[in-house]
Amino acid sequence: MQDLNARNHAVRNLGNRGIALVAIVVVGGSGRGVGKTALVCGLLAALPEFCWIAVKIAGHAHRLSDSIWEQKAGAGQGSGTARYLAAGAHRSLLMTALGTAEPVTTEKDELGQALQQLMQMQGPGVHLIFESNRILQYVEPDLCLAIAGGPERMHKPSFAAVVERMDAMVVHADRDRVVAGATPAFHLADFERISPQMLAWLRDRLSSSGHRQLKTDH
Repeated sequence: MQDLNARNHAVRNLGNRGIALVAIVVVGGSGRGVGKTALVCGLLAALPEFCWIAVKIAGHAHRLSDSIWEQKAGAGQGSGTARYLAAGAHRSLLMTALGTAEPVTTEKDELGQALQQLMQMQGPGVHLIFESNRILQYVEPDLCLAIAGGPERMHKPSFAAVVERMDAMVVHADRDRVVAGATPAFHLADFERISPQMLAWLRDRLSSSGHRQLKTDH
């Protein structure tokens, strides 16, 4: 836990500028095709005032020369990162996650290095939304949303950390509804259209997360 706290502090405090990230949201899923990108797009569209930087964590290099690649408007239409921009992201990034299959113990951990690089790229008032399970090795988010799909035996091992940390489950359904509880389940007919009940819950949780104001280290 000490390593996680240290990494979380490093991500929230942007180098010598000492600018704390205002909010960190993680969207995780049980496997491919469960709707993680669609839900991120729904959040971007529903909460435009947060000026999101959306980050997709990839488990391979996508033939990229750098660990962080920024999506440009008008390019790569249909890709997850292009969809982020179309949904309203201020910036859209693809970050490679090589080296994270094992516990985070080595100096050569590539995702950790990429996060340090990301930290240096941002400015005041930054809000980050990650599409990833493994990012939970590095940050303690203000909100963690979990999407489960398919038989449990087919779930990714990394999804266990998402379930343990989740603040809410999001489920595909024929109509919007909420199953209340300590950890609510939001049933959505369309992940790219956040229901009014879920939107009210999101705003309440983000406004009370304790990270809405910038702080400076001296």
